[in-house]
Amino acid sequence: MREKVEKALERIRPALQQDGGDLELIDVTDDGIVKVKLTGACGSCPMSQMTLKHGIEQRLRDEVPEVEMVEAV
Repeated sequence: MREKVEKALERIRPALQQDGGDLELIDVTDDGIVKVKLTGACGSCPMSQMTLKHGIEQRLRDEVPEVEMVEAV
């Protein structure tokens, strides 16, 4: 599953980078929790939780149905 998540994040990453942000994949647990670190502008943006839940998590769940949740660490 980690490989599928990495590939999906590579497709998401350019949108974040356009706004000066990025993310780093930290872990993918056996129970479908994806842990990421938001960096750059995303790390300090007040809208980062919305981006995480309504952008990154939604898109990941669409592409990798095994993903249950995405959380920032």
